[in-house]
Amino acid sequence: MDYLYYLFVVLGFFAVVLFLEGMYLTWNAYKGPEKMRIAKRLQAISVGVSSQASSLAKERLLAKTPELQSFLLRIPRIHLVDRMLLQSGLNISVAGFIAITSLALASGAVVGLLLAVSSWVAFVIAIVAGIIPYLYVKKSKFKRMEIIELQLPDSLDLMGRAMRAGHAFPSALQMVSSEMPDPIASEFRIVFDEINYGIPAQEALMNLSTRVPSTDLSYFVIAVLIQRETGGNLAELLGNISHLIRERMKLLGTVRVLSAEGRLSAWILTLLPFVLGFVLNLVNPNFLSMLWTDPLGIKMVIYALGLMVIGIFTMSRIIKIRV
Repeated sequence: MDYLYYLFVVLGFFAVVLFLEGMYLTWNAYKGPEKMRIAKRLQAISVGVSSQASSLAKERLLAKTPELQSFLLRIPRIHLVDRMLLQSGLNISVAGFIAITSLALASGAVVGLLLAVSSWVAFVIAIVAGIIPYLYVKKSKFKRMEIIELQLPDSLDLMGRAMRAGHAFPSALQMVSSEMPDPIASEFRIVFDEINYGIPAQEALMNLSTRVPSTDLSYFVIAVLIQRETGGNLAELLGNISHLIRERMKLLGTVRVLSAEGRLSAWILTLLPFVLGFVLNLVNPNFLSMLWTDPLGIKMVIYALGLMVIGIFTMSRIIKIRV
């Protein structure tokens, strides 16, 4: 009897281990790092491809369910949202982004109701909360594009050295995708994959400029396309573009230093009314309650917010200097 008990325990242990191993293998087959990496590369290829090469790329899904996918495809310019999410580097679909935005709107409305403010103030709170996911995506996109622009000169130098050593242009792209860090490595890897899948190099490069809306990268794409039509020393051309981008970045850094005082003043003038209103509301709540309880106060708040938006836009245009 004791032997049967121990045999049952051992068999039960192996059954649990095999069950967990099966669960892990199943998860790894559908949601594992390798599967997600391949799916991300295939989905990224589809952004910006032309109709001629669309059959070579997997369609980028806007949602996981076919019904929601077909519904989202009927929305005008929905692919612009999908492209923005891809450029931000966030692993989220359009359906997920819409769900998060809706949840933020609902949360803002609930917060407005819990604060027992007027319907106009609750509406403003809900709108501000709903804009937060969009601002986060835009910030992620801007940060990713900034990193790509910083990595681009080194990538062009690497391609130039590879081509001087006798490598072809696709091989130079592969070297950048394997030796440079992300996110620029993933973008050049997509170009290399598209060329390997049969998409012409011109369309693959144009897709790269679509996925990465950078002026410096556009210089690279245009230079390569012109060189493929007219000929010339591409390695020397890449070196000149790399030098030009570095000099432009130095000038841009100088401009940012000189305009730092203006940016700081803009932030102070923007945040000062809200901070002052919050402090006054803590010290004397009845003093500011007229702004959202009296109809004239609500109109004053709306006009003040409108003037602040105009002022913020004006200050942003003043301190934004294109180089």
